[in-house]
Amino acid sequence: MSPVLAGILQLLALVVALGLSYRPLGDHMARVYSSRRHLWVEKRIYRVIGANPDVGMRWPAYLRGVLAFSAVGVLFLYGLQRSQGVLPGSLGFVSIDPDQAFNTAASFVANTNWQSYYGEQAMGHVVQTGGLAVQNFVSAAVGIAVAVALVRGFARSRTGELGNFWADLVRGVVRILLPISVIGALVLVSCGVIQNFSAIHEVGRFTGGTQQWNGGAVASQEVIKELGTNGGGYFNANSSHPFENPNGLSNLFEIYLILVIPFSLTRTFGRMAGSVRQGYAILGAMATIWLGFTALMMWTEYAGQGPAFEIAGGAMEGKETRFGIAGSSLFAVATTLTSTGAVNSFHSSYTGFGGGITMLGMQLGEIAPGGVGSGLYGMLVMAVVAVFVAGLMVGRTPEYLGKKIGTREVTFAACYLLVTPALVLGFTAASFALDTPVNSMTNSGAHGFSEILYAYTSGANNNGSAFAGLNADTPWFNTTIGIAMLLGRFLPMVFVLALAGSLAGQRPVPETAGTLRTEKPLFTGLLVGTIVIITGLTYFPALALGPLAEGLAA
Repeated sequence: MSPVLAGILQLLALVVALGLSYRPLGDHMARVYSSRRHLWVEKRIYRVIGANPDVGMRWPAYLRGVLAFSAVGVLFLYGLQRSQGVLPGSLGFVSIDPDQAFNTAASFVANTNWQSYYGEQAMGHVVQTGGLAVQNFVSAAVGIAVAVALVRGFARSRTGELGNFWADLVRGVVRILLPISVIGALVLVSCGVIQNFSAIHEVGRFTGGTQQWNGGAVASQEVIKELGTNGGGYFNANSSHPFENPNGLSNLFEIYLILVIPFSLTRTFGRMAGSVRQGYAILGAMATIWLGFTALMMWTEYAGQGPAFEIAGGAMEGKETRFGIAGSSLFAVATTLTSTGAVNSFHSSYTGFGGGITMLGMQLGEIAPGGVGSGLYGMLVMAVVAVFVAGLMVGRTPEYLGKKIGTREVTFAACYLLVTPALVLGFTAASFALDTPVNSMTNSGAHGFSEILYAYTSGANNNGSAFAGLNADTPWFNTTIGIAMLLGRFLPMVFVLALAGSLAGQRPVPETAGTLRTEKPLFTGLLVGTIVIITGLTYFPALALGPLAEGLAA
């Protein structure tokens, strides 16, 4: 079987698995966030945290809940790392330096999971399982909660209430993420992923010395790392490490975990908004972009020129032979079009255009299908912009799901779109304007520029993957990328929840003959075009200095 055919079959198997999960998981999540019933364990959690899950919240109260909970998470994780040296189960590792502890705490709370450290050489079992893995669950649940709040803004009328943040948070963990993670961890263990609390031990003798590895609760952390679109690996090699991702079956399963909730949330959106076809329209836009990026990535990595490419059957540099180009390309596109950031290959070693595709996937806003929750609310904000553009073209007041899109709503949407590019381009420019940051570049020229542009693109978009040619463990990068991660995560949430509150307070607008049919393929095409145009106008100059220049020079 040819490598290209094998890649196509992998893609088809993935599409079938996602298709079979779409309806049952999407409907289940809709029931979870629409139910008035509380489970026994949920009632105990509400009692411990002192929350009343039946009290409706307007958007400022909902936002305060998001920010307060996340701030406590940052402080707790920072303190846990700073005290690691005196904790049991530390494996002898010392406490984490202040700038790196801040960076890591911001990273995992913001669902970014950017890592400027070697996991197996820095973090003990307590920090890994009691700190990082816990944040993988709750940060993902926060993203879903904000998305559900926006959906309620479209579905409700003449009320400012968007639900209860604490109820949405707890239900997301207890009823969605935990059950799937338990099953997924068992699947990964059966594939060969390790799950233990062993100490550091020698695994064999090599030329002139020994190699030491430590074990860990890897399978349980790996599953939520992918399912929650987090991305932080137990080991520095992330999902290319055989303890995290041993074979082709585990690789395909991890890609499935990355995509299943973001895609299925479009079904949840349709059910909660009262029109399943509206969910299909959003799904169509996400799937179009995802399939297009996957095809482009496979083509550029298989079509490399030169003897080395021909002998290897494509651009195999930086890729694991057990995954090949197809498995690596599928993973790279899935992880950068979502907010996952896990990697099973070396993105810096991709072809010039291949590296550009991973970067562009993040710069789209990670909305195809995006992170858990963040992908859906990002796509819905884009839908608001697309409806506004359509209204300008035909001279009608724009409407979406029976709600008028006026000055207030467009202002919130515009602010949402401007936050991330301002962080990415601003910090990239500052890094090149100063003398010290550029010393962290491994490469010069266009590829060196891409290293720094990729780092801030990854941080501000809450992705967490790295181009892997940049020494980011410096005070400058630890601090600025940490700031970019926090602002890139929570500032957009401010505008999303403000938009949700504005929509929830409106009266529904009756549909007329001139109303734009947003459940039709025409609107899906308009939405995809709007996304591509906005991203192109924003990032094309920067991409031209980096991956495009490198790709054209090859």
